[in-house]
Amino acid sequence: MSHPHPPPPERSIELRRRFAEEARCERPDLSTLCLLVGAEADGALDDDGLDAAQMELDRLAGQLPFRPGGPRSWAVSLRELLGDRLGFRGTPGDYQRLESSLLHEVLRRRRGLPILLSVVWMEVARRAGAPVYGLALPGHFVVGFGEPEEQVLADPFDGGRAMTGADAELLVAGATGASLHPSMLVPAAPLEVVARILNNVRAWAAARPERSDVALWAVELALLLPSHPARLRYERAQLLVQRGDFVEGAVELEAYAEVVAAVDPGASARVKQQAHAARAMLN
Repeated sequence: MSHPHPPPPERSIELRRRFAEEARCERPDLSTLCLLVGAEADGALDDDGLDAAQMELDRLAGQLPFRPGGPRSWAVSLRELLGDRLGFRGTPGDYQRLESSLLHEVLRRRRGLPILLSVVWMEVARRAGAPVYGLALPGHFVVGFGEPEEQVLADPFDGGRAMTGADAELLVAGATGASLHPSMLVPAAPLEVVARILNNVRAWAAARPERSDVALWAVELALLLPSHPARLRYERAQLLVQRGDFVEGAVELEAYAEVVAAVDPGASARVKQQAHAARAMLN
């Protein structure tokens, strides 16, 4: 499945309605949001497929021992089940595949990006009653168990290997050249996780100009999240123009130019120029 085909437009409208609704819930469900992203990418993922993926997460949770003990015991139980027995982990090649960002595919292939493998760990552990959360370390997402004073970290990309503070320091230093800051060990909210997954999809598509269709749905889903950078509207406008939708692209560019006019008149003027150029392409 190197190129999943997108769903038909009416299915896409329905998926986006559900995505926006879930994102605005008081407690958004991470697995639901991730699976809706998958359905937007892959037209073969129907509602039965969405249900089956949720049932698979439930089934995996049912294989964990009942309340194994403190944070370290939970981390070990998850590593033994997901990493050792079932072989969930990542490889460098997973960064080249769109499926590595789609939860239903990660459940099927047992391979994925660090953040998607972390979603599997979190969702399975949460269903079993573990004190689990995601940690958005720069460049590499991991999971944490327990309260800050007894926090145990695990790296699902490495099969759920328990991490020491020194391991986390090394990860951050490798990614940013900076040292680990306590703010990095604050649990990531579900919507932050989803925003980061959509960023990864957009980065994947940006490296493949022929997949501007993927870049477009990823930016459009990100725009449905209750808080998002205004710049995403500019990115969407540029994609529309690139895909030959000059009118809608120009309208979006003009709207974005209005938004930034107050803070950056120079940028606003440049964006208006781009809108003018887009409209000129129609002739």
